[in-house]
Amino acid sequence: MPPTFPAAAVSTERGFAMHTPTHASFSGRLWLDKAERRFLGKGRVQLLALIEEMGSITRAAKAMGMSYKAAWEAVELMNNMSDQPIVVRTRGGAGGGETRLTDYGRELVAMFQVFHEEHGRFLTALSERLQRANTVETLLRRFGMRTSARNQYWGRVIAVQRGAVNAEVTLALGDTDRIVASITNESVDALELKEGREASALIKASFVIVGTDESAPRTSARNCLSGTVSRYREGAVNGEVTLALEGGRSITAIVSNESIRSLALTVGKPAYALVQASHVILAVND
Repeated sequence: MPPTFPAAAVSTERGFAMHTPTHASFSGRLWLDKAERRFLGKGRVQLLALIEEMGSITRAAKAMGMSYKAAWEAVELMNNMSDQPIVVRTRGGAGGGETRLTDYGRELVAMFQVFHEEHGRFLTALSERLQRANTVETLLRRFGMRTSARNQYWGRVIAVQRGAVNAEVTLALGDTDRIVASITNESVDALELKEGREASALIKASFVIVGTDESAPRTSARNCLSGTVSRYREGAVNGEVTLALEGGRSITAIVSNESIRSLALTVGKPAYALVQASHVILAVND
């Protein structure tokens, strides 16, 4: 039967190359992974194709400019990780035998070539879409905004409540957790936020307040996320505390070492995270 791979086993390595301030392109390499290990990539496929053509690992390795040992180890690893043999050696004959791909191996190479062609079309389309952006700098600023905060959550807008100047936007993070952000009406319009729209919520760790039931104050913070301490680490003055939330996500806070001790924060202790709605940044992927 032909080889099959779950969707999660297809991974890419992408690079971002700027040629001019207003011209950019994406490049990348495609790998097929098995058991969280690199299984098949362009170089290994090329080696397999040469083995099939030349009938010899030695000659295939020489054609690729690699050592026989490296080529044999690559073949051995692929055979060991595969459901069926990919490369086999036949004995006998005038030449003393040869090395060839199995039918399964040939199917595997053909499948990778299809994946590789589709991956190339994807990168081409992505590069073309990038050219339609106003400037590369604008796009990079958007990427930076989405990755600068310690806490990042993807969700879906379930409510937008406008006021005279500001609006409250509620994001559902799965079935349980909710995040409320207070942003200007202008930002709501610019981001085209409405019910059903996908968006990301960004929260700096320094904006997160950690409390416990024993220390529960009356607070005006709009967001209160319950969970348990999953890890904590003290620094010179401040420490980092991470809570595992009820919905399976986590949130990290920067607090003083004194607070960690006074709250007796230990792994497994119930705690909550408070975040003001004005401290939540919303971002969308155009």
